[in-house]
Amino acid sequence: MTIVLKDIVKAFKTDVVLDGVSLSVDKGETLVLFGPSGAGKTVLLRLIAGVVELDEGVIEIDGRNMDGVEPEDRGIGMAFQNFALFPHMDATENIAAPLTAKRMGQQQIKHTVEKVARLLKIDHVLHHKPKELSNGQKQRTALARALSGEPHILLLDDPLRNVDAKLRFEMRLELPRLLKDQEATVIYVTQDYKEAMALGDRIAVMNGKGIQQIGSPFDIYMSPANVEIARLFGDPVINLLDVTPERSSDGVQIMLSGQSLVIDDGYAQSIGQSCVLGIRPEAFHFVEEGTQGAIPVSIETEAPLNEKTVTLALTKNKREVMISRPAGAPAPSSGTAWIKVDAKNIHLFDRQSGLRIDPLKTQQAQGAA
Repeated sequence: MTIVLKDIVKAFKTDVVLDGVSLSVDKGETLVLFGPSGAGKTVLLRLIAGVVELDEGVIEIDGRNMDGVEPEDRGIGMAFQNFALFPHMDATENIAAPLTAKRMGQQQIKHTVEKVARLLKIDHVLHHKPKELSNGQKQRTALARALSGEPHILLLDDPLRNVDAKLRFEMRLELPRLLKDQEATVIYVTQDYKEAMALGDRIAVMNGKGIQQIGSPFDIYMSPANVEIARLFGDPVINLLDVTPERSSDGVQIMLSGQSLVIDDGYAQSIGQSCVLGIRPEAFHFVEEGTQGAIPVSIETEAPLNEKTVTLALTKNKREVMISRPAGAPAPSSGTAWIKVDAKNIHLFDRQSGLRIDPLKTQQAQGAA
C-alpha cells in the first residue's frame, strides 16, 4: 500500500510540531524518519495511525482519504516506544493478538509466533508476562506483535532503542530482509544515523517542524542539504571550516592551512562570500611531504576506534581537523604531517543560511544569465 501525506499541520495548544509536512511512501518501501528528539517524528507516525487527530492536511492510504477512518480500520501494524503490551497476557499471547483477531488456526499461530520470536531472540521469554521482561525484551515483543500479523503497512517507532548494542547490530542486518519478505510499506523512526542508513530505502530528515531533506542514504550522506544534516550523519562528525572562495589563475580556490585548494568552477558565484567548507574525516588521506596539493598539519593525538583510527590535527591557523583511516593503515602519530583531499569530496555551505551550495546549480545560473 502507498502512503501520501499532504500539507500536514499539527499543534498542541500554541506549540506547532508539524507545519506543512508532505511526503509519499511507495508500496513495499521502507522510509526512515530521522532527526533529533522533538522533531515531530513520533507525532507524524501517530497521525498516520489515526491515534492523534490532524489539525490540517490530508493522509491517504492507497488513494483513500483517512479522514474519519478509525485506527483499527487502517490496516496498520504499529510498534511504539511505550510498548503498549497487554499486562495480563504473556509474550506469546501479546505477539499472537493480531493473529487471534484474524481467527487464525492455533497451529499456524504457534508457528508464526515462534518464528518471529526466534528472529528477535525472545523465544526464551515467550511465557513471561510484561512485568517479567526487561525493557529491551518488551520492545522486541511489541515489534514481534507488529510483525506477526503481516500488515500491509508498518509504523515502527524506534523499535530497537532499548536493545543492547550487539543485538541492535544484528537486527540492522536481519530487519531489512524480514521487512522485504513481508512486502510491507514501512515508516521507521530512529535517532541513530547508522540505523537510518542501514534500514532505509530513503531517509526523511526531520527538524524545525518539518522535513529538511528526503533522499537515499547515499544522497543524504554525500549531498547533505545543509550544515545541520551534514553534522548529523557521520562518526567522527564532518570537519567544518570557515572559508572565503577566491579567484586564482587556476580557477576558484579556498585556502586551507596556507595551501591553495582548487575547487569546482561552479562555485564561482560564491567568490568573496562567507562560506563553510565541509570535509568528511575519511576524505582526507596522508601523503608525503612535497606532494602536489599537500596540506601541512600538526598532529595532536590519535584514537583507535575498532575498524578505523582517527587523528586529531591542527592547521597552521590552529583550526582542528579530524582524519579517519582504516585500522592498521600507516600514518604519522606526532609532529608535522601532510594531508590531501580530492576537491570532488568537499561540501560548501552558505555561512549565513547553512544551506549547501550546489556547483551544478551555480553553473546553470551562470549559463542562464
